[in-house]
Amino acid sequence: MSLKSQPGATRPPRASLAVVSLLLVLATSLARGGMFDDEEARARIDSLKRQVEISQRAADERLGKLEAAVQDRRALLELSALIDALRQDMAKLRGQVEVLVNQTETIERRQRDLYVDLDARLRRTEQAQAKQEQAQAKLEQAQAQVQEKLTAPEREAAKEKETYEAGLNQFKQGNYGASIAAFQGFMSSFPASQLMPSAQYWIGNAHYALRDFKSAIAAQQKLLQTWPDNAKAPDALLNIASSQLESGDVKAARESLQQLVKRYPTSPAAEQAKQRLAKR
Repeated sequence: MSLKSQPGATRPPRASLAVVSLLLVLATSLARGGMFDDEEARARIDSLKRQVEISQRAADERLGKLEAAVQDRRALLELSALIDALRQDMAKLRGQVEVLVNQTETIERRQRDLYVDLDARLRRTEQAQAKQEQAQAKLEQAQAQVQEKLTAPEREAAKEKETYEAGLNQFKQGNYGASIAAFQGFMSSFPASQLMPSAQYWIGNAHYALRDFKSAIAAQQKLLQTWPDNAKAPDALLNIASSQLESGDVKAARESLQQLVKRYPTSPAAEQAKQRLAKR
């Protein structure tokens, strides 16, 4: 068996030197010549080969154990590094958990404070509302007492004024349909009222605001026919001219303006009519 065919040829130099030494001893023994016969020489060679193989196997086993130990050490080092990394991650997670816990506690405190503040505000609002309701009840009671003390004509006059102002408030709020209905109800309930011409005028204005120019003209003409000397008459005639102009009847609008200047020359409405005529 040659050295290259030995199982341990690729191992470290120490095992190879042992094999070479044994072979040198064998070669020296054979070189002395004649000391042993062929069979004895072969027997010794075989014995030496077995010893070499045993030595080689022992060396291989020791090297294997050493390699296994080295690999186990590397695995332990890798495992130790992994454990350290896991410990660092756990420390980071603990820090994050602590931050989240602190944030949650802060939010809960703020919510509690908000609820307390909101509850206090609601209580103040409820108390203020209760006081307002009490004041309103006292006011209504006082008004009722005043109404009881009034004579029948005074109560009628107060109701008349209240009904008229209800229609006027609807007009101011832009509720023109409701304003027309309220003023018509007023005129039906108080036909002898001095506010009748004004109610009729506001009915015409409400129709104009609704762009119902035909109804607006009819309402204002009724005012002129029924109360021609009332202070609202010049304004009614001006409203007629505006409705005619919006309807596209320029000629009729011009005639109405001229009539206004002629019939009510000193009224503020006549001054507006003159300005409009000057522009045409």
